[in-house]
Amino acid sequence: MKPFWTRSSAKDDDATKLSDEAREAAKALDAPEPEPAHDVPSAEVDPEQLRANVIAALRTIFDPEVPVNIYDLGLIYELDLDADGKVDIRMTLTTPGCPVAASFPQTVEQRLYEVPGVHEVRVELVWDPPWTMDRLSEDTKLQLGLL
Repeated sequence: MKPFWTRSSAKDDDATKLSDEAREAAKALDAPEPEPAHDVPSAEVDPEQLRANVIAALRTIFDPEVPVNIYDLGLIYELDLDADGKVDIRMTLTTPGCPVAASFPQTVEQRLYEVPGVHEVRVELVWDPPWTMDRLSEDTKLQLGLL
């Protein structure tokens, strides 16, 4: 079974077909290709299920230096969702000198746009309060041999 963020529906297939047709028409006219739409209509998603799906997606993104996902590593300081599919995240990195500091928020944003029902994503990278190992989940501490 495919993860929820890779499943497609008939509506998604129709949207892809239309996008392909628009892309072909743009090529014929020598015009720029249309931008992909993040707002492809999807079935109504229960807010609790949407939150669970967003957290599941965050758990597929791993810190580049520690073999733990960003959610269980405690890098997500705040996660807000509304009924319209808008997601706001305040997150940090393990250190300001992290080699992916400039690109990581975009990585998170792109992954969350793959979640059905998410129509807008805003990721804010913050450094205050600084991340500490106290933010690790108990399971993660166990996994890393810290307990």
